[in-house]
Amino acid sequence: MDGVVQGRALVVGGGIAGLLAARVLAEGHLEVQVLDRDDLEGRDASDPRRGVPQGRHIHALLPRGRRILEELFPGLTRELVDAGAPCGDLLGDARLHLGGHRLARADAGLTTVSVSRPLLEARVRARVAELPNVTFGSPADVLGLVTTPDGQRVRGVRILRRADDSAEEILDAAMVIDAMGRGSRTPRWLEQLGYEQPPEDRIAGDLGYATRHYRLEPEVLGGDWGTLQAPTPQLPRGGALARIEHDRWIVTLFGMLGDHPPTDPAGFAAFARSLAFPDVHRAMQSGEPLDAPVAYRFPASVRRRYERLRRFPDGLLPIGDAVCSLNPIYGQGMTVAALQALALRDHVRRVGTAEPRRWLRRAARTVDAPWDMVVGGDLAFPEVAGPRTAKVRLLGAYMARLHATASHDPRLAVSFARVMALVDRPPSLLEPATGARVLRGSRRASARDNDPPPAHSDVDAGECAPHEEVRR
Repeated sequence: MDGVVQGRALVVGGGIAGLLAARVLAEGHLEVQVLDRDDLEGRDASDPRRGVPQGRHIHALLPRGRRILEELFPGLTRELVDAGAPCGDLLGDARLHLGGHRLARADAGLTTVSVSRPLLEARVRARVAELPNVTFGSPADVLGLVTTPDGQRVRGVRILRRADDSAEEILDAAMVIDAMGRGSRTPRWLEQLGYEQPPEDRIAGDLGYATRHYRLEPEVLGGDWGTLQAPTPQLPRGGALARIEHDRWIVTLFGMLGDHPPTDPAGFAAFARSLAFPDVHRAMQSGEPLDAPVAYRFPASVRRRYERLRRFPDGLLPIGDAVCSLNPIYGQGMTVAALQALALRDHVRRVGTAEPRRWLRRAARTVDAPWDMVVGGDLAFPEVAGPRTAKVRLLGAYMARLHATASHDPRLAVSFARVMALVDRPPSLLEPATGARVLRGSRRASARDNDPPPAHSDVDAGECAPHEEVRR
């Protein structure tokens, strides 16, 4: 890293966003310390952290995010596979049901690792801990920011360690990274310092989850590693089933608009039986439950518009869910954090300081496309409040037809999967050739429709070799 920032960077939050921020900042002249309320060292890779309440539920590291993690931590994909995580193609080895349709099967060239959040976070944390200029602080609560007398620059944080007889401490820093997630206290701290809180965009889908783990036969999905059924306006319920490490399967059921899955075993099973497609319920019937269902609620997607503030203190950079937390049904949160980590690395290289105004604008651009996709998907539900411009309505109708056509058009299914995986940008779905396929939408596929999708290079398929039972 060519920047001139020196001293200590404090990363507040030890989740994926914080770990990736520590990784890229460690390339420069900074000493990096990661702070969290949880004890981050020596944790069991199968133990969900209390500070990550969603960690017990199904997660998706989309192919773009996997690529970025592989760039930052070479060999991580193989490491996860060797730890037992299944590996396969997002579209060719899994079943995606979107808009009430199952997307056509095709090899999209989108290598995906099906891994639990605790294992992924543990492996990333171990790799970060190997860096010579990164340390993990003992468990502590961050109480607030410390600034210069004029309040123009953040120069550290106040903490209280989670140990008996602890006293408040001040940790000095050249840079503070807010990776505290959707519960970030930065808006309140800014107000205490005499700044405005950032305006927020909020789309309230009132999503509820429930998750249970099972022991199932490897071939329960015919060799596929997972299936996803997204809610629709006609049936605001969905579910996902995925094989993860230790020969376990994870079932997460979800419902929008307050239609949340029960956590009693009978209610959980009945909710699964009510889904539009039978894959998840059939699998559950054939398996052995390993635990009781656990609930999680996600009231709204929230985007904090820091880039619109006229004043912001130097030395403070928010990242990840602290900037934008997305409806987790779309599985984009960890990948967006990875994209922001690359942007942070480039920001410090180019700017050479923690100058936040440029960072806030850049962070906003990083989340623009995912936010638009998630908001557009949620606003397809008439009961979800939000601005429905003519553009939103037209794109909603277009995406509904695209999903229907992609159920029998493998080329179109691959095009959509690449956008869903954040590999291609959404405007690619509006290109003339793609639009023609969508608008034609005939179930009597032409000879061209039956052509195999174009091959896309993602990663050496040998990274999935330890799991030959996954169909290639």
